[in-house]
Amino acid sequence: MVSTDRFLAFAAMSLLVIVIPGPSVLFVIGRALSHGRRTAVATALGNVFGSYVLVVAVALGIGALVERSAAVFMAVKLAGAAYLVFLGVQALRHRKDMKVSDMQAPSGPARGDVRTVVDGILVGVTNPKGIVFFAAVLPQFVDHAAGNLPAQMLLLGLVPISIGLVTDTLWGLGAAAARTWFARSERRLSMVGGAGGFAMIGLGVTVAATGRAD
Repeated sequence: MVSTDRFLAFAAMSLLVIVIPGPSVLFVIGRALSHGRRTAVATALGNVFGSYVLVVAVALGIGALVERSAAVFMAVKLAGAAYLVFLGVQALRHRKDMKVSDMQAPSGPARGDVRTVVDGILVGVTNPKGIVFFAAVLPQFVDHAAGNLPAQMLLLGLVPISIGLVTDTLWGLGAAAARTWFARSERRLSMVGGAGGFAMIGLGVTVAATGRAD
C-alpha cells in the first residue's frame, strides 16, 4: 500500500520531529524524577498509546477538524496543559512522602501501573505537537492513487509511535537513573520529586502559553 520511498521519507521526518524534546518527553522525565523507572516506562507506554489515538483520529478525519478549528485546538491544548499542572502539583504535595526504603520496595500493584498508563494516554492525546504533526504532516505521505487512505495512515502512524516508544523510554530510564543516585539521601530524593513536579507544572504552563495564535 505505502511505497518504500514514502515510508522511509516519513520515518526520516518523524525522527527529526521526535528527537526534539516536546511535551511527551518532558512529561516522562518529570514522572521519572518523581516516581522512578517503573512509572517512567509505564508513562512512555501510555504516551505512545495516546499518540496512536491521534493517528486513528486523523485516519478517520477527526484530526483534521481539530487542527483546522482554532477553538477546538485551543480547548484540547488547555485541557492537556491543565492536566499537566495538576499532576505537577500532586508530585509537589507528595514529594516528602518519598523514602529511600521505597526505592528497594517491591513494585506497586497493577492498579498503579494502569493509572500511570492512563495518565500517559491523556497527555499523549492532548499533546499539541502530536496533534499538529499527525494532522498536518501524516496525510502528506499517503499515496492517493493506491487508495485505502485510512489504512495507509494507520500503517504510517506506527513509524513515529515506534520511534517515540524507544526514545521516550530511554529518556525516562536516564532520568530514573539520576533519581536513583539522589536516593542516597531522603532530602535529595524529596528535592528530586519536587523538581519533577516543577518540571510538569512548567511544562503545562508552556503548553498553554505557546502554539497557534489563530
